[in-house]
Amino acid sequence: MRYLETAVEIAHEAGSLLGNYLEKHIGFELKGEFDLVTEADRASERLVVERLRTHFPSHNIVAEEGGGHQSASEYCWFVDPLDGTTNYAHSFPMFNVTLGLASAGEMVAGVVYDPVRRETFTAERGGGAYLNNRRMHVSGVQRLADSLASTGFPSRKRHHNVNIHFYYQVAMATHGVRRTGSAALDLAYVAASRLDFFWEFGLKPWDMAAGTLLVREAGGQVSDMRGGAHSVTASEHLVADNGALHGEVLQIFSEIFRGEFRESMPQIEAPR
Repeated sequence: MRYLETAVEIAHEAGSLLGNYLEKHIGFELKGEFDLVTEADRASERLVVERLRTHFPSHNIVAEEGGGHQSASEYCWFVDPLDGTTNYAHSFPMFNVTLGLASAGEMVAGVVYDPVRRETFTAERGGGAYLNNRRMHVSGVQRLADSLASTGFPSRKRHHNVNIHFYYQVAMATHGVRRTGSAALDLAYVAASRLDFFWEFGLKPWDMAAGTLLVREAGGQVSDMRGGAHSVTASEHLVADNGALHGEVLQIFSEIFRGEFRESMPQIEAPR
């Protein structure tokens, strides 16, 4: 079956749709108490789910806006029709369409498509990872002190801002920490060696399904932040890196989980 090729075609079609909506400067509304959702999210999800059901009618589909499909199949698609909704709603050009396919719980194919830069990140289990059909590899950075990282912060109040402690400690121990607002792109950038590692709390399966496969197929490593096996559907947090940094990253995370900080948070001083 042409799982990956079909997923790429669908992602490109959805990305074109998102571009058309972006030109209209559509507004947004709240999903729940804190999360944003736009008309474009829903339109993109309808398109993706409809196309998947046409090509793979027996497959399960888990989609962010709830428009999926349940079946007894061992195959399950994890779909984010617009990863980076808050960016998109503010016309900040960091968003994507991502689709990941699992078979019996193991990721086998994934695509992350950035319609702004026309970049298509793809991977198949055992087949490597690619950016616009060119092979990708994770970075060769060997030391935490030489690395560039990225993370994300969930909607306000959801996790009581626990990640700010990790952000500050890692920022002081590395070349810096970026925050794109799109977990799928962060993971794709680790696979493409644009970032050396990425971590985040509270991601959903559709946020990371394709991206974790990209990282692994590009030669990187994925685990939870305590070093345990990572599950797209069950893990509460994630770290993805180039493999060489994994031990050092887990060490600093272990310290922070224990409340041991290498750097004290700066005190606020009134301006003179």
